[in-house]
Amino acid sequence: MVDTMLGVVFKGEGKFSLEQRPVPKCTRADDVLIEVESASICGTDVQILKVPPGHPANEDVILGHEYTGKVIEVGEAVTSVEVGDRVVIDPNITCGTCRYCKIGQPNMCENMTTLGIFIDGGFAKYNVAPQKALHKIPSTLPSEIAVFAEPLSCVVNGIQKIRPAAGESAIVLGAGPIGLYYTALLKASGLKVIVSEISEFRSKFARKMGADVIVNPQEESLEKRVMEVTEIGADIVVDAVGILLPDALTLVRRGGRILAFGMNKAVEQHLHQYDITRKEVTIFGTFIAKFTFPATIKILSSNILPLRELITHDIPLSDFKVGMDAMRKGEAVEVVLRP
Repeated sequence: MVDTMLGVVFKGEGKFSLEQRPVPKCTRADDVLIEVESASICGTDVQILKVPPGHPANEDVILGHEYTGKVIEVGEAVTSVEVGDRVVIDPNITCGTCRYCKIGQPNMCENMTTLGIFIDGGFAKYNVAPQKALHKIPSTLPSEIAVFAEPLSCVVNGIQKIRPAAGESAIVLGAGPIGLYYTALLKASGLKVIVSEISEFRSKFARKMGADVIVNPQEESLEKRVMEVTEIGADIVVDAVGILLPDALTLVRRGGRILAFGMNKAVEQHLHQYDITRKEVTIFGTFIAKFTFPATIKILSSNILPLRELITHDIPLSDFKVGMDAMRKGEAVEVVLRP
């Protein structure tokens, strides 16, 4: 094995560098050394590299929290995987001992850290992760599909909260990658799916994910179009943007469900609580994954979702800047990186 590897390293506000780093080693008994097969650029990576940053990260950390690879070395206490296994990685490392972990809510862990954000991640040829972060995948699952596991596991967590039923209607607000995953899953569940998106580029991908109706709210009234399609409002509204909860309340039917997935800490919302009470609306918040990797791997292995259609770039890790620039310009959906 070589001694060094190329990595994408966060260098502070708006900056990154491609630099040679030592290949990491297993230093803890539960460590696993992974040879990365594929990784992908997430919207969070874009936020980390914004000026000012939209998401915190530690300087000099190798970025990348959506990745898949093969186990090539294990620590002495590792029992759940072995050399040669292919895995996807849950990058959110929880403590297992805090108050939230003990009541079965590890996604609320008080001591959570994250691979690729606060500790070295997958934008490199090799990465070390604790065994509890790893989930085995079939040898037949292509790595460029397996990289969807992390974001899709977060979406599956939300889906499990709203419990969509065949024959219902759903609105997805925003057709970025997350909105597109919701569109695909809701359509696969037998729902009529309406997508609200202002970008013509993203709207094309919404159609590929199965959207029945696509509305540009800058060109026509979304509320009017929703009422034409549903008559009483949607059973489910998903805010995949993070600033559209007031809009969701106008679009959901009485007794319907709203799922708040997107996040934007800088934006404050003004809501009429009366509308929530009078319409008996249920609002769910959903944050990252919560025991949803096993189900997600089954979904990916079933090939029921047309996720390959979302891959707009499949490039070497050394071309990271090309992929990041495309994400920033809104000219990419899924950028797959090959170390």
